[in-house]
Formats: sequence, C-alpha cells, structure tokens
Amino acid sequence: MVGRHKNRWLRRWLVVIVFWAVPVAIVAVNEIREEMAYNAVDLNTALTTWQFTDAQRAAGAPAHCHGIPDDARAAGCPADVLSANAPRQQLAIDEYAVRKSTLASYLWHAFVGYWVVPAATLFVIGVLIGGVRRALRRPPPPVKGTAGH
Repeated sequence: MVGRHKNRWLRRWLVVIVFWAVPVAIVAVNEIREEMAYNAVDLNTALTTWQFTDAQRAAGAPAHCHGIPDDARAAGCPADVLSANAPRQQLAIDEYAVRKSTLASYLWHAFVGYWVVPAATLFVIGVLIGGVRRALRRPPPPVKGTAGH
C-alpha cells in the first residue's frame, strides 16, 4: 500500500505549481503587452516630433521633416534639422532600451516572488510534513532490557 502512494505529495505539489504558473504567466504576458505598447507609442511620438528654429520654419523645413528620421531624410529634410533633432531622438531610443530592460528585471523579480518562492515554500512544507509523518509512523525501537540480572 505504501509503495502505491509513494511520493504522492510530490505529484500533488507539481500539479499545484504548474496550475499556479498559469495565472502568473497570464499576468506577466498582459503586463508585457500593455507596458511595451505604451513604450512603443512613447518612442514613436518622440521620433516623429520635430523641433524647428524660426529660420528652419521660414525655409520650409516642416514640410519635409515628418515621420521617423529615415522617412524625413528620404523626404528631403535638411541635414541641419536632422542633426539638431538627432540627440533628442537618440535619448528617446536609449530611454526605450532602459524601459525594456527595467521591465524584464521587474518581471524576473515578480516571477521569483510569485512563483518560485511559493513553490519552494510549499515544497519545504511538504518535506517537513512528510518527515514528521514518517517519524510518527515508525514503531519505537525495541527496548533492550537486562533480564536475568
């Protein structure tokens, strides 16, 4: 009978942590999707917004400088406008990269905190309960008496 049910708690633990992984994964995927959509819109806004001096406006640069820098360059945007806006656009690209790495770091900490730690805690509790049950199940050792003295 014991052989049939050996490690039953381990199978139950595996089922629990696999099912617990589902809501954790759903939350993580939704968070990634929403945050990256926000970040992509923010990056696109920063890359497609152009700043002009009065002289550049008078020269008609806004008519040629629209869209992302590659599209603006293809449309004939003056080099001085491209170079004046390049540092700000590069900062936006760098900020996007930082946001991606920060999101990955947050999600890693959330995965450890909401899945790995509970799984390990349940495993340790299961091992402790199994050890206590096993210790209580064993008969006490026979008492060696000194009969006949």
